[in-house]
Amino acid sequence: MGIAEEIVGAVRAHPAVRLVEPIGSRARGTATELSDWDFHITAEDFGHIASDLPVLAAPYDPLAAQWDPLGDCESYLLILPGPVKVDLIFPDVPRSWNPPWRIGPDTLAAVDAHFWDWTLWLVSKRRHGMSDRIRGELLRMSRHLLEPLGVQTVPRSLEEAAARYVRARNRLETRYNLRVPRRLEAEVLPLVKSSDPDHYRPTGLPS
Repeated sequence: MGIAEEIVGAVRAHPAVRLVEPIGSRARGTATELSDWDFHITAEDFGHIASDLPVLAAPYDPLAAQWDPLGDCESYLLILPGPVKVDLIFPDVPRSWNPPWRIGPDTLAAVDAHFWDWTLWLVSKRRHGMSDRIRGELLRMSRHLLEPLGVQTVPRSLEEAAARYVRARNRLETRYNLRVPRRLEAEVLPLVKSSDPDHYRPTGLPS
């Protein structure tokens, strides 16, 4: 598990955490090299662990760290160099979906993190051949994230979504006179464009 195991070890050692359970394709043994590392977290005090998660994750140099805007329960989503996606899910803490993004200079970096996290997850679904799921998610992505950026056409592929997103974000950077860091994009975008399943292998994971 490499870096994912280290992160989970740090979370498991937190005094508010009672149980950490691997779930999803990694736990079932059906994962591809791009699949998330998903964990159910049971905590005695959610507020305590929630406030400490950014500090626990910081030593692992996350490219993105965010609470899932569209989760049915609280989930802390991490993308680490590699890229490696780790989702820390609190199934006992329900939440409502956020509304579509409000775009402004104060939200553009968070929108960028959300887009590339979502896209990396969809790349893993593409590796599983889940084309219907991807089409549905692209429609949801359009309504929640791309339309607020000014992208009015629902993308037909991950490649089109990424291209339209980058153009829209770059225009807004010029308007707001700011620049979002590109490390996350540099890790995920080549995977969107790659059709070779052996081209990529996350660092820190066994071959």
